Order: sequence, then structure tokens, then C-alpha cells
Amino acid sequence: MTELATLARPYAEAAFKQAKQSSNADTWSASLSFLAQVAQSDNLIRIIDNPKVGKAKATELLLDIVQEHVHGEGKNLLKLLVANDKVKVLPEIAVIFEQLKANDEGYVNVNLTSAYALSKAEQNKYVGMLEKLLNRKINAKVSVDHALIGGVIAKAGDKVIDASVRGQLQQLAKRL
Repeated sequence: MTELATLARPYAEAAFKQAKQSSNADTWSASLSFLAQVAQSDNLIRIIDNPKVGKAKATELLLDIVQEHVHGEGKNLLKLLVANDKVKVLPEIAVIFEQLKANDEGYVNVNLTSAYALSKAEQNKYVGMLEKLLNRKINAKVSVDHALIGGVIAKAGDKVIDASVRGQLQQLAKRL
């Protein structure tokens, strides 16, 4: 994963710079999200990686797939990625772009995973604590993972706050 992030970062930063200059970060965000979904198709990756399919045909195929879902600059990025054999890093480019966008807009995206569904009051409580801890506005995405037994795990970029029962049991086992 680190290698993909290293490969994707220059593309994401260039896309973000272009998005800032043209004031269309939301359009870029939507385009990159769609491209990331397309790039995760195993069948499509096999076609693109097939040596019998040239880069021109691969580019043509991808442009046909994305058509009106991706704006002109996004299509140029796609052509560049095909030419450099980097289509597989599109999901990571989208993630890094969203992090850059969130940082620029003054908030941080947080994945909040709980053992059970959280009420609105509980979500607000956790968001408030995280805002104080991270000194930023929080855009929380809440999910449920029953394997946690109890508690929550908050992931904000490369920071992970594990306040789950499972995590505490694992820490206890390490100490013993």
C-alpha cells in the first residue's frame, strides 16, 4: 500500500493543483471517484495488462467506458496513466486527492467504526471529541463491525485511535 501511495502522490498532487487553479475540486473529486471504481475492475485490468492490447486500444476502451462520467482534464489524466502503466494506482490517487481537498477546506475525513450502530447523539459526541483532539472539523463516515466486541476505532488519514474492546484485549495480550 505504501508503494501505491508513493506512486500515486505526484498524480494526486498535480490533479489537486489543477483543480485549485480551475476552481473545480468537486468535479475532479467526482471524476476521480468514478475512475477509481473503474480501475478496480479485475476484468478491465486484465485487458489493459494484456500485451496483445496496445496502449492506444486500452486508452480508447477506457475513454469509451468513462465517457460523460469524467471531465476533460480527468480524461487527460487517464491517458497519462495508461501511457505510464499506472492505471492501477487510480484508487490511491482518489484517496490522496480527497485528503488534500479535505486539508485545504479545513476538515479531515474520519472513518469511525463501531461495534454497534451509533445514535446521532453518540456520533456527535465522538465527532466533538475528535474535533478537539485533531483541531479540525470532522467529516465522519460511520460503519459497523461486530468483531470489535465494543467501543470504536477512528481512522483519520494515517492516524488510528483504537478504543475498541478487541484492541484493548490485543494490547493486554501483548503485555502478558
